[in-house]
Amino acid sequence: MGYKALFIFILLFSFSCINNTDSATGRNNTIKADHNPYSHIKSIPLPQGFERTLSVEHSFAGFLRDIELKKDKSVYLFNRQPKLNQLAQFAVLNISIGDKNLQQCADAVMRLRAEFLYEQKEFEQIIFYDNENTVYRFSSPYTRNNFSTYLNRVFGMCGSASLSKQLKLVVDFSTIQPGDVLIRGGFPGHAVIVMDVAVNAAGEKIYLLAQSYMPAQNIHVLNNQMNKNLSPWYEVNDNDLIQTPEYSFYKNELKRW
Repeated sequence: MGYKALFIFILLFSFSCINNTDSATGRNNTIKADHNPYSHIKSIPLPQGFERTLSVEHSFAGFLRDIELKKDKSVYLFNRQPKLNQLAQFAVLNISIGDKNLQQCADAVMRLRAEFLYEQKEFEQIIFYDNENTVYRFSSPYTRNNFSTYLNRVFGMCGSASLSKQLKLVVDFSTIQPGDVLIRGGFPGHAVIVMDVAVNAAGEKIYLLAQSYMPAQNIHVLNNQMNKNLSPWYEVNDNDLIQTPEYSFYKNELKRW
């Protein structure tokens, strides 16, 4: 049995996927965010002088950029209740979260990777591992119903600890690309995914991040609260610490499929 399933009740009441912010519903759960004017990830405007990095046809980068955004910027939990903190997100992805408390931080990353492979009909590549290295392989019938059942099983058994082992370390942070994952494996740990990357003539790079959370909730593009003039973009710079609205990572925690 995977650790995530083993500790699920303890985690729900004792921990959060973050290190300094409560993500559960509360007294302010009627707060809603503003309307989102952008239709897709690739529609999010760039700072002056920047252009999106090239992506090959049928690539993971292209898939992520083509994801539709919801008009409503509010983040909702799996039970359709609004999340307490409505200040972290820039936009919300139009991606299913199901109706169970399963699709949390690392699960959202696995969802996006699996959705890409499913769209490409690369069913044999949809493979995940739990923390005991048990293999969870998607198998026929390759229907949406079976796909959803498979993902719920993966979400129940796998998490940030197992996904961190499955991914490969990116040694040079400046090579960051769409689909990369900032991840700290643990119980619960946390994970955010790089949705887009852009560069300017001087070679400076910026990137977008998205996350889900505990409890399970809409996947959302993160604001950059440390640089509101650049937000929602983050810059590749000399700082080792990457501070997102609800978690902080280090550069050496960037990994790749």
